[in-house]
Amino acid sequence: MTTAVASDATVRPGAEAASVRSRSRRQFWGAPALGLFLLGAGSASAQSLPTFAIPATSPSDRPNSEQAFASVEIHERPAPAPVVLEVSPRGSDAGDGSAAHPFASLERAQAAVRGVNAVHAVTVRLADGVYRLDAPLRFSEADGGQNGFVVRWEAAKGARPVISGGVPVVGWRRADARRDIWVADIPRGADPRQLWVNGRMARRAEVEAPRKAFAFHDWGIQILDPAWRFLAELPDQTRLEVENTGFFTDRRARVESIRGDRILLAQPGWRNNLIGYDTFARPVSGDRARFFIANALAFVREEGDWWADPARGRLYYKPRGGEPMAASQVVMPTLQALVSIAGAPGRPVHDLQFSGIGFQHTSWLGPSGPQGYASQQSGAYLADDVPNYPSEPIRDCSWGCWAFEAMRNHWRQQPAAVQVAAAARILFEDVEFAHLGQIALGVGNDASANLSGAGLEARSVEVVRSRFFDLAGGAIMVGGVSPDAHHPSRPELAVRDIVIRDNTITKVSQVYREQAAILVTYATAPLILRNDVSETPYDGIDVGWGWGVNDPGGNTAYMSLNRGYYDQPGNRVYDTPTILRDTVILGNRVHGVKRWFPDGGAIYHLSADPGALIAENHVYDVPGGIGVYLDEGSRYVTVRDNVFDGLGLWVNLNALDGAHPRRTAMDNVARGNWHNAGKANGSWSDYAANRLADNIAVDGQAWPEDARKVIDRAGPARSAAPDRTSKIKP
Repeated sequence: MTTAVASDATVRPGAEAASVRSRSRRQFWGAPALGLFLLGAGSASAQSLPTFAIPATSPSDRPNSEQAFASVEIHERPAPAPVVLEVSPRGSDAGDGSAAHPFASLERAQAAVRGVNAVHAVTVRLADGVYRLDAPLRFSEADGGQNGFVVRWEAAKGARPVISGGVPVVGWRRADARRDIWVADIPRGADPRQLWVNGRMARRAEVEAPRKAFAFHDWGIQILDPAWRFLAELPDQTRLEVENTGFFTDRRARVESIRGDRILLAQPGWRNNLIGYDTFARPVSGDRARFFIANALAFVREEGDWWADPARGRLYYKPRGGEPMAASQVVMPTLQALVSIAGAPGRPVHDLQFSGIGFQHTSWLGPSGPQGYASQQSGAYLADDVPNYPSEPIRDCSWGCWAFEAMRNHWRQQPAAVQVAAAARILFEDVEFAHLGQIALGVGNDASANLSGAGLEARSVEVVRSRFFDLAGGAIMVGGVSPDAHHPSRPELAVRDIVIRDNTITKVSQVYREQAAILVTYATAPLILRNDVSETPYDGIDVGWGWGVNDPGGNTAYMSLNRGYYDQPGNRVYDTPTILRDTVILGNRVHGVKRWFPDGGAIYHLSADPGALIAENHVYDVPGGIGVYLDEGSRYVTVRDNVFDGLGLWVNLNALDGAHPRRTAMDNVARGNWHNAGKANGSWSDYAANRLADNIAVDGQAWPEDARKVIDRAGPARSAAPDRTSKIKP
């Protein structure tokens, strides 16, 4: 065989294959008996093959993508059954958290969550009642869902539990029968800025005075009208405050003393209120600005006025008509913040939900101190000593100056009652924020506005089907104002994916009037959808910050000698965009806003926002006001298919015409909007690629069908409307 193989290797191509076939034929025909046997066996096997009744199927057609996607099946992991912990004001912290033996306190429930949330989903179920806190409730990284699980704090079925930072005030007795002023005892040292009586905010005693009766100086305020000299005779002068509301600011300073015709103010609050824009001494609105003096027992004159005496531990109140004090429910806030939800930098708290719970009763005390409240806009304020403070602040810094611009990136934000930072996948649904002494909900604000010391870093936070009302400040503030807010030094600091939808917001910013109901400073892809916003002194919805100074190339108007923004240390001209992009403001119903300030708009926008969309909103009942205001540096904003009913200006574009030919607001378009009053204002021109197109003027209420569809769809989805009334008494 070895020899044959070696010989065959020399055969011409094809010969080997032919030889093999020849040998095969000889071998086959050389064994006829074997062949017949095999043939017979095969025949027998074929006759016994099994048969089955197989259903007939039609041949498949070509794939139809539309049909395929309509019937696609997604097999997500089912939600794991949670461990349920029950809490009730009538429970006991010695219990086990079962329905039969619920915990009594939120802190005890929180400790129990930490024992199981690494291996289970957890639901903390709150029974009806008021859960009063002695200190803010803090949720850290350990309190969220772990390892793919979710922790949920929710109301029991049919319940509306309330987490409160206040205490009841009882034991009322008449202090002055003639003036119908009542008094009750409170802990000594208690000095709140807010009070709630029978579910409504009462007014801290104040008087409004004409600005012309006073003169404003760098050292303080001079009384010109002798009728106001009585101020020098008031006791507790160091607790008095002065307040001024101008064109867009609401400023406050604390009194140090009053001697003769001189009112001296606490520092640095007074100094900081004299510089910048729309200042205390020189408001943009001139003598149309409004001036108040607050916080004296002598000012308790109108129904609903109150005043606290911390030295003696007394609270005075003049009832509103029909309020029997023996049966009235009075709540005094004792906490400056209610809830902090924050992990640590790079280690966020995540997968934490709140449903059906009420958050009530706080009082931020910042303005009571020497800092006062040097308001800049919508919850941002100037604090601390200002380097290189001008020697003539009223003369030289009432419309900006170098010292002021050096502080712009150091402004602070008002701390919210409920604070979220260093957090991801946080949900508030069917929640009630009410009777709070500041902004209700802060999401991703600067570190200085958070109890935790962590700031920004908020991702995938949703606020849905919730109600905000009877607030001293705004409803929701998203983002920060520091450099890390617009150009994060670490990627995870960015605020992203914030959803605010189907909420009802009314009667907010009742004390801090300059605050928008909803504010987003810097965030990526914020969605503000189908909310109802009403009865606010300032704007309904604000998006953007920075007046364009932090956008690529900067704002050339701030390069002027007068402003000198970029001449100040740390104030950079960026070549990269901020994180603000892809904002959507869609389907909102905004009405009854702008009740106090002429500046701003029902919907207001600042700075570059690539992909921004303001669409299908219904804006009405803002007589003389502005529908959509695209302010300094607004770029890449589309305003389309909105309905504007009865406004002074349905759209306003501030392109800083005084800086022309420099272009500061560009690439904006307003098209397909309906309006029945007012006009489009501003420099809409090809030069800056700002375009008006196909907008429709309507006579009266004769809205076209498409406009009526926008009106009908605006506001919270009908199935999403929250329960309007808390069942729990304050």
